[in-house]
Amino acid sequence: MKEIMAILRSTKVNHTKNALTAAGFLGFSCASCLGRGKKLVDPNLFKLIMDSGNLPMTAAGESMTEATRLIPKRIFSIVIPDERVRDAVDVITAVNSTGNPGDGKIFVLPVQESYSVRLGDISDII
Repeated sequence: MKEIMAILRSTKVNHTKNALTAAGFLGFSCASCLGRGKKLVDPNLFKLIMDSGNLPMTAAGESMTEATRLIPKRIFSIVIPDERVRDAVDVITAVNSTGNPGDGKIFVLPVQESYSVRLGDISDII
């Protein structure tokens, strides 16, 4: 089993959940978070934009403020069998890729065990 943790734009939540469901991934979680990427912004360009007060409200504008603030994002978490990981990553990537900085990041983590809260025993992930 693997857990896919995808940190994505908040504007892509509905597209992502619809695409995952259509691809047969019916169980997942989504939570709000704040974060930022590690890319560096040209300090001169950043200062010029901030001084002008004309920050564009676009993905490109969002990336310009990354140096000083945290941006609202969403974290999707889905636990699936190993053989379905590539399918899920492809679905998430296809829906969330805009070609702009800040499209997101996907992490794949191992899951050793899972337990059913209701039954109290090890459960199978389907």
